Amino acid sequence: MKSFRRELSFHTPTRRAFLNITSQIDSALKESGIQEGLCLVNAMHITASVFINDDESGLHLDFEKWLEQLAPEKPHSQYRHNGAEDNADAHLKRSIMGREVVVAVTQGRLDFGPWERIFYGEFDGNRTKRVLLKIIGE
Repeated sequence: MKSFRRELSFHTPTRRAFLNITSQIDSALKESGIQEGLCLVNAMHITASVFINDDESGLHLDFEKWLEQLAPEKPHSQYRHNGAEDNADAHLKRSIMGREVVVAVTQGRLDFGPWERIFYGEFDGNRTKRVLLKIIGE
């Protein structure tokens, strides 16, 4: 069995963002040479997320609105975590959207449903963060 590891870095200029990172994962998969196996993609920061969904701008706006209703950024004083930092809402949003995804690799390709894409969700931006790719298989 082979193993391939890659880190991706992201720096969003906004506090929150959703980035389609599927093409970067496809490139890493091709480089790995793995034809059959699994691809793990996980955010390496507690205020960022990796998830699978449709790449549709209206849906992304719906996510933003829904997450803000569940865990509003302001007022910062509503959270006990906030003190030195003001990102308690980002921790909660990440918990909702998830840490990682695992995708089957079949015949050297990510084995997706018709509209599935992999996204990086940023909830406390303006600094560089990492995503880990770990691909294992034959």
